Amino acid sequence: MCGIAGFYSSSKKISENDLHSMIDAMSHRGPDASGYFLNEEKTIGLGHRRLSIIDLSEAANQPMLSHSGRYMVVFNGEVYNFREIAKQLNISTRTSSDTEIIIEAFEKKGVEFVHLLNGMFAIAIYDKQEKKLFLFRDRLGVKPLYYFYNENSFAFGSEIKALLKSAFVSQNIQLNKKTVSTFLYAGYIPEPFTIYNNIHRLPAGSFAVIDNSEIEIRSYWKPEEQVSTQLKSDFNSAKEELKNLLTSSVRYRMISDVPFGTFLSGGIDSSAVTAIAQSISDKPVKTFSIGFKEAKFNESEYARKVSNHLGTHHHEFIVTENDAIELVDRMMAVYDEPYADSSALPTMLVSKLARKHVTMTLSGDGGDELFMGYGAYDWAKRLNNPLVKLLRQPISFSLSQLGNRYKRGAQVFNYKTETHKKSHIFSQEQYFFSENELSELLKEDFKHELLFNESFNTKRELSAAEEQALFDIKYYLKDDLLTKVDIASMQFSLEARTPFLDYRVVEFALNLSEDLKKKNGTAKYLLKEVLYDYVPKEFFNRPKWGFSIPLAKWLKTDLHYLIEKYLDERIITECNAVNFEKVKSMVARFENGEDYLFNRIWVLILLHRWLRENSK
Repeated sequence: MCGIAGFYSSSKKISENDLHSMIDAMSHRGPDASGYFLNEEKTIGLGHRRLSIIDLSEAANQPMLSHSGRYMVVFNGEVYNFREIAKQLNISTRTSSDTEIIIEAFEKKGVEFVHLLNGMFAIAIYDKQEKKLFLFRDRLGVKPLYYFYNENSFAFGSEIKALLKSAFVSQNIQLNKKTVSTFLYAGYIPEPFTIYNNIHRLPAGSFAVIDNSEIEIRSYWKPEEQVSTQLKSDFNSAKEELKNLLTSSVRYRMISDVPFGTFLSGGIDSSAVTAIAQSISDKPVKTFSIGFKEAKFNESEYARKVSNHLGTHHHEFIVTENDAIELVDRMMAVYDEPYADSSALPTMLVSKLARKHVTMTLSGDGGDELFMGYGAYDWAKRLNNPLVKLLRQPISFSLSQLGNRYKRGAQVFNYKTETHKKSHIFSQEQYFFSENELSELLKEDFKHELLFNESFNTKRELSAAEEQALFDIKYYLKDDLLTKVDIASMQFSLEARTPFLDYRVVEFALNLSEDLKKKNGTAKYLLKEVLYDYVPKEFFNRPKWGFSIPLAKWLKTDLHYLIEKYLDERIITECNAVNFEKVKSMVARFENGEDYLFNRIWVLILLHRWLRENSK
């Protein structure tokens, strides 16, 4: 796990000094070593910060030159099946590093080598002979990769903050106004967009070829393309296959030359990962959980119960609200662009505390999206009912006349068009602004179409719930949850691996019968059946809560200063993105008891904080 950066600038508008600054900006991603490469003309540069996980020797440092001397590589992430690839391609090795296998496999197979890789990765390879630069990003987008392109100058980095260290980059970016409405609607900005007009995310499952500073991007894997005409519907064979796949995935992700553990919340997903890890470990696995002293948000007792049953070496951190509140300013700063998932706070806390004991952890991210664990999938099915479609507007109006819970529900029925129904369900499940609200809130310059493509071309027709889950895999999982974990963990030089996002598990889940994902009202049915082979079912007889914080309460108490500071009339008028009177009215409603508005208030705070501190 590392940070990478580089450039291709035939005009030399991006320099060697820029490269050093870009890498230095990501020292938290790789405190163990750093390295640089520049070609003779100094028009191409690669840089690397290393967090040593596999092969701790200096021989595994990067940039790494291929055996032939033709190719140079920098790489962020892990390729877990590197030993199998070495054997398959008959690669002789000088190190025990996956980096060496990557560059030698590329030399043998060209860009097609990416299909061999099982892992999370952002890879940059320079061909010294052809003077071409290649970038690759893993299938699910676990590892980030941002790039800048303007005036035939190209730069890339693991974080936006690295790109901004180049004077040429920082002088040639502006606020991308098209992203603001989508941020207020979803709480994050989806790929390939960022808050800046000339900085983009390299799409997951794609690679780029940069030749003489010109860029071409090609896709090699998309989740919708993995949907087949055949469904796995037999319970016994599906359970056995899932169990074997998860065991293989966890075993791969336990490959490490440093101490590791698992995040254990006591929920289904993290318990499944931990249980399988412990079942194949010859010693107690280290597990980490946090809980708030405030009882409603403290699930640590459930994690402790699972740990005791499995025999893990458990570390339980009980924190106060103040511990989390003290991180708010840091959270708002480290994500580089507006980002509203407040569960980043507990994720940062548990990462900080776990790093005192381990360098790598396994997480349960992806289980909900793959096996239908969210309430959004029930909403998708409900709203697809022809009678509900016919009566949704009267239903919405009626609910809006009732209490807070029903007012929130009223918004879910009140979607603008079928085009954005999937993102609307997500938006309202998360308490953000609806399209209808945005049309009244935003100033004209910021009124733009939403940046989601919700039309999926698949080999078989998907149900409404399956389409909703596919939307989450393509957007929410990648651009919100994985972004959250990457930034939160790497702030403390901690690597987080995601066994559920082994592409083999994902392809299995995409073709699993919906009846095995949700059965008799039980969400994640098949996954739970696998888990119950390790941990008693009664441990999980409780409502799903999630990794959340009492944000609504905090915005009325300890964090109220953020409302006063960033939703002040002067600030909102200066930023000129939204109508102050609408904001003023919403804040008043929130403070008078409409607590469900808290995330709308939160995204407005984050937007205006960012505009004040970063906008040009």
